[in-house]
Amino acid sequence: MKAAAVALLSLACLAPLTASAEWQWLDNEGHRVFSDQPPPPDIAPNRILKQGKGALAAMPVPAPVAANTPVGVDPSLRPSGKDKGLEEKRRQAEAAEAKKRKEDDARVTAQRSENCSRARTAKASIDSGQRLAVVNAKGEREIMDDAMRAAEGKRLDEVIARDCAVERQ
Repeated sequence: MKAAAVALLSLACLAPLTASAEWQWLDNEGHRVFSDQPPPPDIAPNRILKQGKGALAAMPVPAPVAANTPVGVDPSLRPSGKDKGLEEKRRQAEAAEAKKRKEDDARVTAQRSENCSRARTAKASIDSGQRLAVVNAKGEREIMDDAMRAAEGKRLDEVIARDCAVERQ
C-alpha cells in the first residue's frame, strides 16, 4: 500500500508541471516573458524563445512586416510612402510650369503675328516694283536689282508661310 501511495503522490506532484508555461518570448523592452498563452501579435517571430504544444494552431498570424520596420513597431503605423507636403509642392511646381509654358506659347504666338505683319508689309513693298535701297555690310547704300528682289521675295514668302499659318488656324 505504501508503494501505491508513493506512486499517487508522485503523479499528484507531476500534474502541475504539465500546466507550466508553454510559451517564452522577449517583450519589447527585452524582458523574458513566460506564459501559457501565445505572445501578442506585435512580438516578432524571431523573439519567441519557446512555443507551446499546438503552436501552429494557437499562434496568431502576424501581419507582414517590412524588412526596415523596427521590432515592436505596429506595422499599421508604417509610412504610406507619400509625403503630403511634398505632394503639394509637386502640384504647385507643375502648375507653375504649366503657367510658364502657357505664357511662353502666348509670347511666341505674338512674335509670330508681328513677324507675319512685317513680312506682309515688306512683301508688298518688294512686289510694288518701286526702286528699293538696302544697306550692305560696309554700310553703303545699294539699289536692289531683280535677282536681289527675287531672293528677298522668296525669303519673305517662306516667313509668311511659316508665321502667318498660325493666324489662319
